[in-house]
Amino acid sequence: MLFLTALAAGLVLSGPDGPRPLPPIDQPLNVPPPSTRFELEDPVGGLPSVMLDWTDDSIGLAQQATRGSQKYQARIIWIDGTANIDKYNSEDKIVGLVKELKDIGFNTIVFDVKPISGQVVYKSKFAPRLTEWKGQVLPADLDPLAVFCREARKDGISLFVSLNAFSEGHNLMKTGPAFTGDMAKWQSVLYETKIQVRSIANTSFPVSNDFNKLPPADGSMIAGFNDPDKLPPPGDSFFWVAINRGGVITQSESGSQIGKAKIPNLGSILIGVGPGADFLRQVGYVNLKLAFDTTPDFVPAGQRPEEQIPLMVNPLLPAVQDYEKDIVKEILSNYDVDGIIYDDRLRFAGMNADFSDFTEAAFEKYLGRRVVWPDDVFKFTLSPGLDQGVDPGPYYDAWMTWRAQVLRNYVMTIRQTIKSIKPAAQLGVYAGSWYGEYPRLGQNWASPTADAGFWFMTPEYAQTGIAPLLDFLITGCYYPTATIRDAMRQAIPIGFTIESAGQLTNRLVRDQTWTYAGISLDQFRGNPEGLGAAIQAACGATQGVMVFDLSHDFEGSANVFRSAFQQQVFAPHQVPGLLTDIRNRRAAVDKLGQREPTIIISGGASGTGQ
Repeated sequence: MLFLTALAAGLVLSGPDGPRPLPPIDQPLNVPPPSTRFELEDPVGGLPSVMLDWTDDSIGLAQQATRGSQKYQARIIWIDGTANIDKYNSEDKIVGLVKELKDIGFNTIVFDVKPISGQVVYKSKFAPRLTEWKGQVLPADLDPLAVFCREARKDGISLFVSLNAFSEGHNLMKTGPAFTGDMAKWQSVLYETKIQVRSIANTSFPVSNDFNKLPPADGSMIAGFNDPDKLPPPGDSFFWVAINRGGVITQSESGSQIGKAKIPNLGSILIGVGPGADFLRQVGYVNLKLAFDTTPDFVPAGQRPEEQIPLMVNPLLPAVQDYEKDIVKEILSNYDVDGIIYDDRLRFAGMNADFSDFTEAAFEKYLGRRVVWPDDVFKFTLSPGLDQGVDPGPYYDAWMTWRAQVLRNYVMTIRQTIKSIKPAAQLGVYAGSWYGEYPRLGQNWASPTADAGFWFMTPEYAQTGIAPLLDFLITGCYYPTATIRDAMRQAIPIGFTIESAGQLTNRLVRDQTWTYAGISLDQFRGNPEGLGAAIQAACGATQGVMVFDLSHDFEGSANVFRSAFQQQVFAPHQVPGLLTDIRNRRAAVDKLGQREPTIIISGGASGTGQ
């Protein structure tokens, strides 16, 4: 009956009539009359309307079911565990905070109880406790999570806890359990490279991978420069050559002539001292060619703080998975929370992780054969312009799919664990909104039935999608431009907008879970109109908004949220059975062979929302 109602209400997308022949060349095309793609809309209900791409914002059963008279909409505030200690380090502060957030109109709080440092803010038998951060102290006798649970129940607001799954330390602060003891063995092993420059005579010399810095004084390595502003002043102690995009030498001079150096387009300048200078003098003749060779170098993540701030551990290790699972069990058994959200560390450390011996053996078992490690997966290369490239090996696609499968299986296990302890508890995930970046991180947050033109989306990779295992997905649509129309007017790529990022999230999930667009509050400091438009774009393109973060001058923006959320509503994840209904409708529509419009891939910014 629900599905028939959906048909009657026009919720089901009509399929195409099939290809039609073009009219003869001497007849005009049958161009339809102008339609209004952009419409002035107010999806929140308390802010000035904005021009939204309402055509693409309206695709999907989840979108259509959360609009209209009921108007289900997630309004989520994120409370970072370290940045907000001063806002929750007493019982009175928590009582006042929860009441304020409820009064403003938020219907869901996300409290970060396990930040990237791997420490926790509640009483744990497994993880070390966070006691202080940058001068702010968390009293030893205070359990803030217990107080949040009590107050959230009293004020009728949902409370989820955020966990940074596979981050067990802060690389800059050198704080966290994975820096010492047995847990140090969990650190993800990064695949890096040692570089050599090779001449046409097949002689070679080491090159520093710390580019745009002078070479070591002992001359043991040659330095590479692709930034003209970083070139050293003239000196007689070094020798340099310039190479173009093809590796051909265009200049070759002593250090005293460095003022004449010109870095070719997509090329670089190599500088040597001592033995490095001698090598370049011997091989550095204009019009000859140099090339870069790379060999693998495997390094624990803790030795590379410049790579990323979270100290990532290997998600594949059974000990790591058991530890993270114990934390979930502990929270659900001891605290009255509505569910768990995994923050953006539910992933591998990067494209170059994990390359430990354990992972190599596990991947070979998956393939059922031995591999040349790591070249059969991929080999890092270096261009003449000092840009790192990738040469895919025969098992590159298998590697990408396998890593995503590892994380899919982990999410499945965690969901089962959650439901076995507290059946009503929910599982959410936060991830960056630019889906094109996620294969290198090993996580596939889409639906297994998503069909989009991403080159990496093989049928096997698509099957690793975790959307059906989630109760909701939040993606960080952290752009300062709210709408597609705004971007077009400002000559900004339309993919670099909150609205476009939200649309892509909603389309890739295909009604398998609720989608909520995250906005970054610090991008709208002193700009209440921009913040209002951002909230509208988030709620127009998805089923709700997540605001990151309470520490980002929330007080200066509170009045905007009060205006936006005057009419208090339920979040879709607060309505029992609604997601199941949407999934059933989607399955029925798919069974009928109904086709959706093509998914628009407008691009996105690397690192957005991560």
